[in-house]
Order: sequence, then structure tokens, then C-alpha cells
Amino acid sequence: MIAIAGTIGTGLFLGTGKSLAEGGPASMFICYAIVGFIVYVTLLLLGEMATQYPVAGSFNAYTTRFFSPSYGFALSWNYWFNDAVSVASDLTAAQLVLQYWTTMHPWAFSLFAWVVLVYINALHVRAYGELEYWLAFLKVVTIVLFIILGVLVNVGVNTHHTYIGAHNWHIPGAPFVNGFPGFARVFVTASFAFGGTESLGITAGETRNPSRNMPKVVKFVFWRILLFYILSVLLIGLNVPWDYPNLSNKSSTTSPFTIVFKLAGSTIAASSMNTVILTSVFSAGNHALFAGTRVLYGLSVVSPRRHAPAIFSKTTSDGVPIYALMATSSISILCFASSFIGSGQLWSWLQNIVGVSNQIAWLSIGLASWRFRKAWIAQNRSVDELKFYVRWTWPWGPYFVIISVATLILVQGWSSIFPTFSAIDFISLYVEIPVMITMYTTWLLVKSISAAKPDRPLASVDESTPLIPTDPRGHAAPTNVYDIVDIYSVDLYRDEHVEDPDDELDNEEVKRNLQGRFGWIWRLYYLVA
Repeated sequence: MIAIAGTIGTGLFLGTGKSLAEGGPASMFICYAIVGFIVYVTLLLLGEMATQYPVAGSFNAYTTRFFSPSYGFALSWNYWFNDAVSVASDLTAAQLVLQYWTTMHPWAFSLFAWVVLVYINALHVRAYGELEYWLAFLKVVTIVLFIILGVLVNVGVNTHHTYIGAHNWHIPGAPFVNGFPGFARVFVTASFAFGGTESLGITAGETRNPSRNMPKVVKFVFWRILLFYILSVLLIGLNVPWDYPNLSNKSSTTSPFTIVFKLAGSTIAASSMNTVILTSVFSAGNHALFAGTRVLYGLSVVSPRRHAPAIFSKTTSDGVPIYALMATSSISILCFASSFIGSGQLWSWLQNIVGVSNQIAWLSIGLASWRFRKAWIAQNRSVDELKFYVRWTWPWGPYFVIISVATLILVQGWSSIFPTFSAIDFISLYVEIPVMITMYTTWLLVKSISAAKPDRPLASVDESTPLIPTDPRGHAAPTNVYDIVDIYSVDLYRDEHVEDPDDELDNEEVKRNLQGRFGWIWRLYYLVA
């Protein structure tokens, strides 16, 4: 259920309003489709590694292990900050949703939501999973109802009793609002909407029977993207004009989903839709807080050198990293800045930061997969040994993700430069690039200084050591200045998942059910449940 609806939140329910206002219906549809396909391929690459090595830290750990420890250090801290800011972004979005009913003291609800989120995540991990399951179920039902209602509204079941069709694609300014700058700008809001999908890998370390469940989860993402995102975005662009009053501005943002329900002529239904959006915002915050906590915990236990203070590795008796939880949740205080600069403006800036951070995460998954696959082949391991093998993405998958995501990161800030330069927008869109470079360089220097000490061996077969003296042919290898992991020496057997007895029994039970007399009923059950 996390795979199906874990990332359906503020990006889809509110971000589509910003995308429509800034880029128009055609730009929104095309950009969401492009980003959706990139995310799908990225998840397939991540699924290969997460199924083979279901470890804490997910793609951060894979980047450190297969690509570069210094880059992995920078990425992990960047992604932790991304999750922490996402919580602040979701709490700010809650204030925007509340403006549908009242504008009085919106910060009070954010404070209440913050307390509840911290409390739930401080309990056993099952509390998080149970809450996410039911909130995800509610969101799935709502999206399905929205799609049905969106079709009805478009064909004439609306307050004006008129057929809308593609009329809103032909009004002044549409379908491409603000030309290429508007088109490029939608990429970051689309990336924000799809963000969090990659954190499915983070749950692999705490997922029962990952060899069976992780591939199923990843494969299902395609249908989730196609049905929930692309179809919803298409219906929004058809039914809601890009210049709808208060769709997206500095002080407020209106959900297109609520607008469509209002167009159907039911105030009660619109209010109910807004309530569901509020719960989805809460769910997104819960998901981000869980992921950020686990990333910080992973930073504190990585070996041979910790990337974060040891205190963040301490857990409660139920296994919850409580200090990592408190540190991650403390960043959420950013949401209270909305009282000074406007909820809509603050949310837009936070959305830019989180969207770019998501893109950096996808780029890093491509880099990790590229080196992982090269190492697998270089060490003469058969692809049949992979527990999850996506044949049609070999060999182009990693290259496609790296090139396409890098292009998005560079192009989407066009509107912050042309026709007029906006310093704040430019910083929110590009600040993470120099931050990543600085953190990478700093950690690289720290490792180099440590390696120069006489009491530390200069050669090691551990992938976290940058100095590899020889290649498999016995030839002297050049000094690894950029800390790139050697594909011949990285240990591909460490942390490989081994089925435990419970997993084997679970697999046998599933096999018996599918081969039994009522196998078709079980197939339907497993598809739905």
C-alpha cells in the first residue's frame, strides 16, 4: 500500500494546481508523463539492488557501496535534509488546505499534526505501517472516485450542464502557459509530486519477505503512475482552467481536486474532498518523517567510518531510532515561517528544494545501478543469480536515468533566469548543487588526510577505501583521486538476502494457493491486497 499510495500527497493534490497555473494543461500533462517514465525506470533499477541487498539506508547505502563513499556521504545528508524539509512542506501544505474553511491561526493545526506525527513514529514500526495502510486505502478510493467524477464533469455533469471537452486547452494562454519557461518549470513540481517513491527501498530493510514483496511493489508502480498520476493530471487539465481564481499565488493555493468536486455541484462533496486531501498531507508527512529518521540512523551506523554522530544509532526497546526521529522532526519548525512570508510562497520554495533533491536521488540511483551492474559483470556473476532481474532495462537503463535527470536539473530553472532573474527562485532551484559538491569535496579531503596517516593501511579490498593498488590482471592501478569504487574489488556477496524459514513457508503457501482449485481467486486477491 505504501507503493500504491505512499507518495500520493501534496504533490498531486496541491502541486498540480501550481503546475497548471505556471505551465498550462499541455505542459503539465507532458512533464508529468516524462517524469513518470523516468521514475518508473529508476524504481526498476532500485528494485534490483533493494531485492538483492535489503539493507538500511537503501539507495544511499548503494551509492556509497557501488559508486563513491564520498558522494554517498553527501547524498545521504542531502536526502536526510530532503525528508526533513518534506515534513515542513507537508505541514505548510496543511495550512493551505485549511484555508478552504478558515484562515484563523493555521499554525495551530501544524503544531497539533507535528505532535501526532512524532508520537506515531516513536511507537513500534507497525504503528507507522498500520496508519499508512489505512490512509493509503482512503487515498486510493478518493482518486478512483475523482477519476470517475472528472469524466462525468467533463461530459456535462456539472453546474453549467455543458460539455467541457478540451475547451480549457484552447482558452487564451493555453495549452502552453508562459511558453518554454513555463514548460520547464513544471518539471520541478512534477518531481516533487513523484518524490518519495524512491524511499520504498528504505522500507526493504524492514519488509517481510523482500525477495517476493519488493519486485511486486516495484512492478506495480507503473500502473500507479499511469492510473493515479497521468489520468488525474489529464482530467485536471481538461476540467480546470489554468487561470482559475486563487489556483496558485503567494498567499494561497487551491487543490484542483476540490475544484472539480465543486464543479460537480456539491459543496459537501468538495468539503469532503478537502478533508481527504488534509489526511493525505498528514500521510505524506508521516512517510517523510519515517524515511528521514531511517536515513539518519543509516548515517550513524555506516562502516568503517560513521557519517553521523553515534547518538543517532540509539534505538528504543521496539527498535525505533528515537534521537534520529527527534533531529529529523526538529526541521519542521520551518513551517511556522509561513506566518511571515505567506503559506503559498513558503510552500513554493520548499517544493522547489524538495523537488530538486528528489531528482538528485534518482540521478544517484542511476549512478549506483550503473556501477553495480558493471561490477556484477566484471566479477563474472550471472544475471540469473539476481533475485530481481529487469531484462529490458539492460544495458541502457542507468544511462537513461543519469542523462535525463541531469538534463531536468539544469533546464527547469530557466524561468528563474529568463526573462527576468529571480534570486530567490534561482537559489531554491540550484542551491543543492553547490551544497552537494562542497560536502563531497569536504569528505573526500577528510578521507585523504586519514589515509595519509602511517597507522592506516593504504590498500584494502573494502569498497569504502579509495586506494586500490592493482587491478585483477596484476597491473598497477592509478590513484583513485575521486574516490570511485573499484568494480573488481567490491564485495557482491556481503548483505545478500538469504531466505529465512518464514519466507520459505510464506512462498510455499502462496504457490499452493495459486496452483489450487481456486487459483484465479487468489490471483485476484494478491493483486488487490
